[in-house]
Amino acid sequence: MHVINDSDAYPSEREAVQRLAPQPCTIRDTGLSDSFLGELVCKHLHDGGVLDMSRLVERLALTGAVLEEVLAFLRKDGRVEVLGQLGQTGGQTLRYGLTERGRSSARDALARSGYIGAAPFPVSTYRSLIKIQTIHHGRITAKDMNQALAGMVLSQGMLDQLGVALNSGRAIMIYGPAGTGKTYVSSRLIRLFAEAIWVPHAIVINESVIEIYDPQVHQRLDDNGQTNNLMLNEGIDRRLLCCKRPIVITGGELSMEQLDVRYDPFTRQYQAALQLKASNGLFIIDDMGRQRMAPAELLNRWIVPMEEKRDFINLGGGRHCELPFDLVLVFSTNLNPLELADEAFLRRIGYKVQFGYLKPEEYERIWRQECERLGIPFDPLLVRYVLQQLYAGEGMPLVPCHPRDLLNMALDRQRYLGGSGPLSPQELEWAWHNYFVQLDFL
Repeated sequence: MHVINDSDAYPSEREAVQRLAPQPCTIRDTGLSDSFLGELVCKHLHDGGVLDMSRLVERLALTGAVLEEVLAFLRKDGRVEVLGQLGQTGGQTLRYGLTERGRSSARDALARSGYIGAAPFPVSTYRSLIKIQTIHHGRITAKDMNQALAGMVLSQGMLDQLGVALNSGRAIMIYGPAGTGKTYVSSRLIRLFAEAIWVPHAIVINESVIEIYDPQVHQRLDDNGQTNNLMLNEGIDRRLLCCKRPIVITGGELSMEQLDVRYDPFTRQYQAALQLKASNGLFIIDDMGRQRMAPAELLNRWIVPMEEKRDFINLGGGRHCELPFDLVLVFSTNLNPLELADEAFLRRIGYKVQFGYLKPEEYERIWRQECERLGIPFDPLLVRYVLQQLYAGEGMPLVPCHPRDLLNMALDRQRYLGGSGPLSPQELEWAWHNYFVQLDFL
């Protein structure tokens, strides 16, 4: 886990989060009802058996003061009993367990919702949190672009176009032939947004709990401002996790169901929509036009969020919830954009960035980089042979991914034959003929 300092986040932003979400000291401070928290504690005790205060604090991400208030409520209601245990230091450590009434209450609660995790964050405060941590802070400069994408072979004009597009807050469409680096470059744009943000374990909308934090999407950071003191009443609410800004990349497997909150009847839990997990981050829809639904259907899903900066989450049963739409939305496609949408829709996408084929000098730069990465000597005569004899001879366009693939295939053959040393033109020619589809038999 990476350790951060306060300087990694914008100071004013961290202070704003601190003011919005300080450590709760009472049930009222959590924004949740005593009955909701009581049922959640009962579910944890049902799941974990007899637990002491430190384990409950760890499980629910609440302070000891709040949990003592909840436990007092549950004891008065006859659902929890206190059990004493002799600690290692000779003192008494209080443990808590369910009574028969408490076990019945826990079963009833689990029948309605299978969620057993940290106490959720109220959706009203979550809306404010998203706005405070907006990714559209408009602070990216030309210097930032050059530093973040250093080592990538991109023209200054394209770097500037991408930088201005990111600052605009509008959606971006990246298009061009396959292999021209669209996904590679767009996935690295998140480097421009290095500050820390805070992500809730889960949010609650009425009585429905939706998990937001996803370890496959959110990379946690160690926030030095947080400790495990049971009675802590300072710092940022521990229901929030300090993370890097998220990036979600989805391709042809994307379905419309993934863009709405889904209810799993087996686990009795709600699963967050992909764009909800990507809040305050980057959402890349790769291979646009290759999904199972029609491109128009997928694009129409984004009209309201793009124009109004808000999204409507469907919870089923006619229930909807409005949330801020705060993310960088990137469409990436190998197809002609005019085949995916009409001009009226494309106007709603602020920036269209075309990725094309390379110039010979750009190709040579990538070839040199790949040689350095593979630890093999760069031979200018060899790359000249590839350009003049292979590419020019067959009229093949120069594509950014080719140097990596051709060099790796040539090395594969060299290792297979037990060879070593610099690659030869014959080995590159062998790789060439195995890399591209040969249609001589037609």
